[in-house]
Amino acid sequence: MKLIIREATIIDSKSPFNNKKVDVKINSGIIEKIGSNIPNENGFEEIKLENLHLSEGWFDSSVSLGEPGFEDRETIAHGLDVAAKSGFTAVALQPNSFPIIDNQSQINFVKNKAEGAATDLYPIGAFTKESEGKDMAELFDMKNAGAVAFGDYGKNIDNANLLKIGLQYVQDFDGLIIAYSQEASIKGNGVVNEGVVSTRLGLKGIPNLAEELQISRNLFLLEYTGGKMHIPTISTAKSVELIRNAKAKGLNVTCSAAVHHLVLTDEKLEGFDTRYKVSPPLRTDEDRKALLAGINDNTIDMITSDHNPIDIEHKKMEFDGAKNGTIGLESAFGALTNEIALEKIIEKLTAGKSHFGIESSSIREGQKANITLFNPNGNWTFKKENILSKSKNSAFLGAQMKGKVYGIYNQGKLVLS
Repeated sequence: MKLIIREATIIDSKSPFNNKKVDVKINSGIIEKIGSNIPNENGFEEIKLENLHLSEGWFDSSVSLGEPGFEDRETIAHGLDVAAKSGFTAVALQPNSFPIIDNQSQINFVKNKAEGAATDLYPIGAFTKESEGKDMAELFDMKNAGAVAFGDYGKNIDNANLLKIGLQYVQDFDGLIIAYSQEASIKGNGVVNEGVVSTRLGLKGIPNLAEELQISRNLFLLEYTGGKMHIPTISTAKSVELIRNAKAKGLNVTCSAAVHHLVLTDEKLEGFDTRYKVSPPLRTDEDRKALLAGINDNTIDMITSDHNPIDIEHKKMEFDGAKNGTIGLESAFGALTNEIALEKIIEKLTAGKSHFGIESSSIREGQKANITLFNPNGNWTFKKENILSKSKNSAFLGAQMKGKVYGIYNQGKLVLS
């Protein structure tokens, strides 16, 4: 595809054109020229959009898509189209399908399903067989088939010895273990954050301790074994502090925060609306502010939408029985711009690539064109018609958004929302 993008402001700290308004000429997926008033000689297609900004393509480190097994929630082809229209040129796919992605044939299956999409799909393999936490899955085979990391989505690895052996084993092939952290016995039957709101609503609470205790244990194991670990979707002030201290010690640990934990608090639960039932649960404003501070001082390495489509049968029911999870791709950028500076958002939506061993590219001549197109201005309200996913379980319905994603250019394809 031959394309000239007109009058776009570049937001890319690695690009010599950072914060400059330029034209970008793309030929066959490669950035051929960047400059002012580039002439259009060979019948290139041109696009010019209001207040257009470009950055390196965004990456989401935690996306669930249902397929195989839960195609009624979302399919891979449609889910990747949603990701593209939401500004993501790459996503890491969680293994929580049916069957669980715990062997190389499953990795190959999801990669084949993603063939030809503008958004790149990088599978995460399950750490244990069927994500049951008993026996280690075929990690090396999955790595060779294209898995970028290993973890049991939303499940704690209760067996400390298994995690220890896993951390030692994957060092031979530079593997990454994802250690979701929520101590099961302390969590108990809790469904929301333990605190004033849970008491007022009469809902069983999950103490912050459930997360912090497990993160402490996992960091002790990492200190013993070496290697690298990713702790996803941390949600408490103490968790940020624990990871900050671990990094100061020199441990190779990364972590992410979910958009909903950076924007929403447990006060949203007042109406018993299950759209706000997520795992880890929405916490207090104090925790939210500590997460934002962790983003700004780089303790938290990346931001994820933690996109998890759930069908209405499992979501629209009494609070205790409803499944955890919210969709988040469509609302991620608009929700974040109210809380975090634009340059920092872009940094945290692209930094995950290097940690997951995915090639990153900057906006400069001769580089592969892997670009997100967006407008950081303009206030609007997120409504049902803004949901592109098959499942409609968004925690951001009715939320105020700022800025709009136009789409992406990747793999030689332009996708606009």
